[in-house]
Amino acid sequence: MNKKNSKKLFIIIGIIILSIFIIIFLKNNYKNLKTGNNMSNKTIKEIEEYILNISSYEAKVSVTVESNKNTNKYVLEQKFNLPNISNQIVLEPANIAGMELIYDGINLTIRNTKLNLNKVYENYSCITENYLCLETFINQYKNSEESKIYEKDNEIILETNYKTNKYIQNAKLYLNKETGNPTKMIINDVNQKDIVYILYNEIKINNLTKNDVLAFKLFDSNTKLY
Repeated sequence: MNKKNSKKLFIIIGIIILSIFIIIFLKNNYKNLKTGNNMSNKTIKEIEEYILNISSYEAKVSVTVESNKNTNKYVLEQKFNLPNISNQIVLEPANIAGMELIYDGINLTIRNTKLNLNKVYENYSCITENYLCLETFINQYKNSEESKIYEKDNEIILETNYKTNKYIQNAKLYLNKETGNPTKMIINDVNQKDIVYILYNEIKINNLTKNDVLAFKLFDSNTKLY
């Protein structure tokens, strides 16, 4: 075999080896995608079960609250762990940034080091009425006979009614079809007006323990969770 043919043979062998590596790489990445947090091959019912059985989550949300007189906007970081351990801290607006609400299952603590505030409410039972929290929606969805799930405009929507509240009529939780994770929540009043809009900028599900929630730490601002 002359040098010219040898060179061609080495090139062909190199291409074959490279092709094998590419196939293995793509196969492994596809396998990881299928076994990861991918809901594209799940039914609506399976996605519903995924949301209703969340054991913990951490989220960074933008909240817009509409009233008759004005509009208020907030950026919050939230953590939750079953059965009722929660932590919420205000990032914006600046005048109340650092305000933290911590519920350990029995007592509610409100604190803000900037304002030298540290107030404890013992045997506090109203934490389940925090409509800005995902767990409140989930509990209401489970307990309402009128709750439903459906698909619209390439989104999956969970909808429930709040008959026990004279100001809130219903709420809709929108899910990403690929991950099953929440993207936004819209809460309406009795006149079907949007009064609360929650955008889930970042969310990570089923990764926390009770101690993680009570020892609250801020998100890395460069971290994207969904």
